[in-house]
Amino acid sequence: MKLTTVLLACATAVVMTASAQAQVTLRASHQFPGGKGDVRDDMVQMIAKDVGAANVGINVQVYPGASLFKPKDQWNAMVNGQLDIALFPLDYASGKVPAFSATLMPGLIRNQDRAKRINDSQFMKDMRAEIEKHGVIVLSDAWFAGGMAAKGKCIQHPKDLAGMKFRAAGPTFAAMWEAAGASIVTPPSNEVYNAFQTGVIDATDTSLGTFGSTRLYEVTTCLTAPGDNALWFMYEPVLMSKKNFEKLNKKQQDAIIAAGKKAQAYYEGKASAVNNETIKQFEDHKDKVVTLTNDEYDAWMALAKKSSFAKFAKDVPNGQKLIDEALAVK
Repeated sequence: MKLTTVLLACATAVVMTASAQAQVTLRASHQFPGGKGDVRDDMVQMIAKDVGAANVGINVQVYPGASLFKPKDQWNAMVNGQLDIALFPLDYASGKVPAFSATLMPGLIRNQDRAKRINDSQFMKDMRAEIEKHGVIVLSDAWFAGGMAAKGKCIQHPKDLAGMKFRAAGPTFAAMWEAAGASIVTPPSNEVYNAFQTGVIDATDTSLGTFGSTRLYEVTTCLTAPGDNALWFMYEPVLMSKKNFEKLNKKQQDAIIAAGKKAQAYYEGKASAVNNETIKQFEDHKDKVVTLTNDEYDAWMALAKKSSFAKFAKDVPNGQKLIDEALAVK
């Protein structure tokens, strides 16, 4: 073989190796169904597609349905750099960062329009700073509306919970439900459907998207929907490992930030339709659907202040400040 041919082959191999090394693969994880129209999967898939289209040397592989990490394990995985991106219900990490419980707190958001406004508030500036301090950054803000569903009765007033067996999504709500007279039961989320069937629970709270994707309208008789007086909103942002973000070059970082903002705008434009789709599933199944009146909402908030809010303010540094900042958003 001629020397020039050998040199050319070596040069080509070096270029190909450099090109392969320049392509970064990021792993994105979430616990929600993939390819079934769940808007949370849509958001992550959109980020993957847009980052790839930016042609900055990044390929994002999406792992839906908890196929890469268990839901609550995703936080530590991002902090230590094992996982790059996740759409993650932030309250899941409240055992490690107690302030995160403020993102699943009764009545702090109240309706979908207020959820958009709170993203620009001091409350969210403080929350994002807390997230970043612990090694993670926010790519997309997303607040998901939810409610309560029960078997045998509707939940509208605190007195309706007397003697009920309630599965709560998080500790702040559990405190309020318990104060209303419910017994808290804690089956894992993938067993809630069966728990209703077997009488282990009478009621639960969760996001409307989860009510729909887990078909809880088949085992309940009444949904308390968000309406204008929602008690239940959960912050489920798209997050990224700060350690891994900082390894990327400026063009790659800019592409990821832009994709995250686009996914947030997509969700905000679709949020009401997502809520209405689940409500229609309950109605089509002949379940009753109710919303809270102003007086009913006020009764719950009075109870929340004595239970969930008081506990959070006592247990979390600057807890009362966070509550006040969130409630200040009108």
